[in-house]
Amino acid sequence: MILAILICSFGIFFISKNKLNQEDFTGKKYASIQVNGKEIKRVEINKNNAGYKYSVDTEYGHNLLEFTKDGVKSIEASCPDKIDIKQGLITKPGEIIVCLPNRLVVEIISDSNNDVNEIDVVN
Repeated sequence: MILAILICSFGIFFISKNKLNQEDFTGKKYASIQVNGKEIKRVEINKNNAGYKYSVDTEYGHNLLEFTKDGVKSIEASCPDKIDIKQGLITKPGEIIVCLPNRLVVEIISDSNNDVNEIDVVN
């Protein structure tokens, strides 16, 4: 009996984990590029924009973003710690790249109904 419960528990765990890892949203993905809390550009993430580079030059500093068919990554930054570069490629809605010294935030967003940014209510 205990063995059956354990097997069911592991089965449910792996099924739910695989479901969460799948990109099953139906909408388009975008990179919202924000400086100092304001969106300055929104770029669709798709195979047509693969290889596209976008330079963010502001009074706070310089960042260079590179797009792939699946996501976006920071490849150059004027900040001293380069944490945004170390974050690597982001591909899923809700993931972000942050460069605090340059006040830059890059967030993956989606226009689908099952976006991770939906509000949950707990009573």
